[in-house]
Amino acid sequence: MDEKEYSNIYSIPANYTDSGKLFGGMVDTRNAIETIFLLVVVGYPELFLIPMAGTIRIVVTTVTLLPLAVISVMGVDGGSLFQYLGHIIQFWFHRRKLHFRRVGYRYDPTQLKNTQKKKRKA
Repeated sequence: MDEKEYSNIYSIPANYTDSGKLFGGMVDTRNAIETIFLLVVVGYPELFLIPMAGTIRIVVTTVTLLPLAVISVMGVDGGSLFQYLGHIIQFWFHRRKLHFRRVGYRYDPTQLKNTQKKKRKA
């Protein structure tokens, strides 16, 4: 009897990890919610509170809201726009200033004593 070859290798479809996304896996849910929030916050005053003629209103909306929506939906570096802004703010508050000794420079002995005391405390 001929035995048929049995293969247990399965191909993983491209949309395997697209669960939790909108529009066929193209847009993250978080990015969509942030986009709607930004468009409401920025677009409401622009469309209803600022007195402009109809044509000017369309041009201003196209120039401001459309790029904002595209950037917000795409996100930055694989995350959402608010996550990126949070990383920037966190960097600015927690950044460190590194100081290195210069090669060939003769330091004042008092400066060297101060740095050695700081190193011992840490």
